Amino acid sequence: MPGRHAARSRRAAWESRYVGTLLLGDLFVGLGAGALAFELRFGQTVTSYNRIYLVLSVLLPLALVGMLALHRTYEARFLFVGTEEYQRVIRSGLSLIAAAAIVSYALNLPLARSYVLVALPAATATALVVRFAARKRLHRARERGECLRRVIVVGHELAVVHITRQLRREHYHGLEVVGACLPPGGDGNVGLPVYGTFDDVAEAVDAAAADTAIVLSCPELDGHALRRLAWRLERDEIDLIVASALVDVAGDRTTIRPVDGLPMLHVDHPRLDGGSRVVKEIVDRVGAALLLLVLSPLLLTLAVCIRRDSSGPVFFRQVRVGRDGRRFLMFKFRSMYLDAEARLAEIRHLNEHDGVLFKVRNDPRVTPVGRWLRRLSLDELPQLFNVLRGQMSLVGPRPPLPEEVAAYPDDVRRRLAVKPGMTGLWQVSGRSDLPWEESIRLDLRYVENWSLSLDLVILMRTVSAVTRSSGAY
Repeated sequence: MPGRHAARSRRAAWESRYVGTLLLGDLFVGLGAGALAFELRFGQTVTSYNRIYLVLSVLLPLALVGMLALHRTYEARFLFVGTEEYQRVIRSGLSLIAAAAIVSYALNLPLARSYVLVALPAATATALVVRFAARKRLHRARERGECLRRVIVVGHELAVVHITRQLRREHYHGLEVVGACLPPGGDGNVGLPVYGTFDDVAEAVDAAAADTAIVLSCPELDGHALRRLAWRLERDEIDLIVASALVDVAGDRTTIRPVDGLPMLHVDHPRLDGGSRVVKEIVDRVGAALLLLVLSPLLLTLAVCIRRDSSGPVFFRQVRVGRDGRRFLMFKFRSMYLDAEARLAEIRHLNEHDGVLFKVRNDPRVTPVGRWLRRLSLDELPQLFNVLRGQMSLVGPRPPLPEEVAAYPDDVRRRLAVKPGMTGLWQVSGRSDLPWEESIRLDLRYVENWSLSLDLVILMRTVSAVTRSSGAY
């Protein structure tokens, strides 16, 4: 069918361009890192001693791309969304450093450590930035309706409506639902074109010019039926995605283990303690100290602006609830007038949030300087002192108020299993523009799937979110 083949061809074209862009970018990253290390170590003069390092600088791009390919960072399954791509890039950089150390030791090569410690970490860090930029560009294209996979959803009505609503909420994942296949006897009211029943999936893919089929959990599609469907879709190179009933469980926590021919999905418990948690603690404390040192002129300038704008203290102190329900005093730059709490009852009817939070887009209690501080999230910088004191993390769930925690259902209290953060999934996904249930779901997703690589991705996305000022008021 021309439509189906055209859809598959379009997807192959933009995916090939994307991978080609990554490959070219990694080559330039390796070349730039090699040139930087050579410049810092030897200057611009080429001698008989450093000529070998000039050759190494030229070969570094090939070594970098080879190691990235060895860790499968150019495979489509690890690109576009998620943290798996970044984790593999980091592992590639560490493997390259280890390989350089082992080869130099085994062959007794007098390799300059300063050259290696500049070139390889610089190449790894820059490769991460390049891939993050490429992904953000792809996400912007998907917001315009480009580079999307056309998807047929197979399942019962309620499940189809739920996953369609979830996929339409954000376009960065690249899945565009164009139709559905439902069990016979239903009302078919799912807000999508219905192309038949479970027996008509292959024909539905043709009719909708789709290139992907998502099968939801339903008893009618047992192992044998699903296998036959996979065979039919395989002939036309249509991707088959089987959606698990698990909610917000990251891929690195799940493992397929075959038992007598049956694929068993094993789910690991979230890592809330251990060596990684110690590393996170060190990164938080050291990062907060360095940021306070670097940003001290800005903090002093903001303090002066606040004092000149309105009377009152520079800092706003408020009791928040931290890990395991422990309360602490959180610091922020004051962005409201002193009588803000007394005036809350007057404007409570203007609340624009659907949960226990109180949020008003044009709050009259906010000072002129405070409105600017909130727009750029600069009012949250004093929370670095809370991070330095071990009460908060750089990345984590939003720090809740005691009255919010008192209204939590039992399952929501799970978000108190980790320290609250200055930024998190809630901030990079829309902040105050998010519904209450969605912000809680994002916090719980972070708690369940925490990792250092996820923290790194959130910190990088925070820069973009603050620049856009989305949901900041």
